[in-house]
Amino acid sequence: MTDHVHDLRSVREATDRLLTAVAKLDNAALAEESHLPGWSRGHILAHLARNADALVNVFEGRPMYESASARDADIARDAGRPLEEHLTDLRDSAARFLATTEPAQDWSRTVELRNGVTDLAANVPFRRWVEVELHHVDLNIGYELHDLPEEFTDREIAFLADRWSGRPEVPPVTLRAVPGEVWHTGGTEGTPVVLEGPKDELLGWLAGRDLRGAHLAVVAGDGLPELPPL
Repeated sequence: MTDHVHDLRSVREATDRLLTAVAKLDNAALAEESHLPGWSRGHILAHLARNADALVNVFEGRPMYESASARDADIARDAGRPLEEHLTDLRDSAARFLATTEPAQDWSRTVELRNGVTDLAANVPFRRWVEVELHHVDLNIGYELHDLPEEFTDREIAFLADRWSGRPEVPPVTLRAVPGEVWHTGGTEGTPVVLEGPKDELLGWLAGRDLRGAHLAVVAGDGLPELPPL
């Protein structure tokens, strides 16, 4: 089973890095565009706070979000707040999430996330770690894919490679890190593709971030496949 204690510690560390970086911004910077189309930096911060509360709902057996429209409305409502309100909300919501993980509980139980997705409770801390790290990159404030912890990058590549496995719209893809590991993803139909490059570029392609793998070497196949949205 996933080491949820380790992952919770990593969530705390990633949240501290995020808060330290965001505290250096000002209100005007929060209104500027992020790396995510249509979202300002304020939208990302609002999403991170509401995601923490949504995961509290997951641990307490409630629906993660009331509805997709309510989720979007909450983000839109909170996006334009001043910096200090964002920082307070990020700290408080992160503390609520961590507090929910402290009581003794069955970490092997299955919990329900969004859109009918289920997972083991022990994997939820890693999912929160993903939210904090990738959205820190999305803020476009100098924290890039190559700055992510190596352990995180390795695990997220493996997680996303598994996510895209068996998808008929994605050809069979072999991912080769330079140097090191190999991962496989995609379906079984179409011309096999082999992509090679540094881990941050591989993660960028899998997660639809940065240049989306544009600098990866296509060692075999018909070119860089396009992945569906996450």
